[in-house]
Amino acid sequence: MDLKTAAALRRLRLVSAPEAISFLLLLVCSVLKRTTDFNAVPVMGMVHGVLFVLYVIFWADAWNRAKWSLGTGILYFVLSVLPTGGFFAERKLRREAEDAVIASRARQEGVVNA
Repeated sequence: MDLKTAAALRRLRLVSAPEAISFLLLLVCSVLKRTTDFNAVPVMGMVHGVLFVLYVIFWADAWNRAKWSLGTGILYFVLSVLPTGGFFAERKLRREAEDAVIASRARQEGVVNA
């Protein structure tokens, strides 16, 4: 994995958890808006919207650079629209990055020819 691909995956990983948190907070704000006089939906809606747009941009860049299969690319997009999907995406991306580091070190040491 080259440096630009690793950076693209890292950006996607770093934005996935905050995007999931903002989605959950937006849901809570929506419930509070309907049940109380508290209305933070406009603010949380904008925060979540910005984070979602960043997620989609970083997702497209990571898909392009990492050469994911169609199924993997769709999986990461579907995880972005599920309320807690960003947490699962972050965990899966972290594992993928750790595996890439291990493979890179093995290639450098001549353990594998990949």
